[in-house]
Amino acid sequence: MQNTDSQKIVLRFFAALETIIAKGDMRGKQTFTRRYNINRWNFLTLQKEPHRDIFQPAWLTYLVNDYGVSPGWLLTGRGKMFTCDKGEG
Repeated sequence: MQNTDSQKIVLRFFAALETIIAKGDMRGKQTFTRRYNINRWNFLTLQKEPHRDIFQPAWLTYLVNDYGVSPGWLLTGRGKMFTCDKGEG
């Protein structure tokens, strides 16, 4: 079971992903799981149960490198969700 701080990171990860989808920068979660070869079942389970120990830190790098999500925001919740060069920040 993940601790509370880890669960908050997981929740921010999914919030950023939902924002990316809503902006039209990605079609949906299946696009994300296929693009990065992520087990879809585990991915959807984690979204429903963020306390599960199936989160992979590499998933954060995909959002940072490919969609301009702020690494500081993902890890701490401080600042803007997106960096200034990509996204809304």
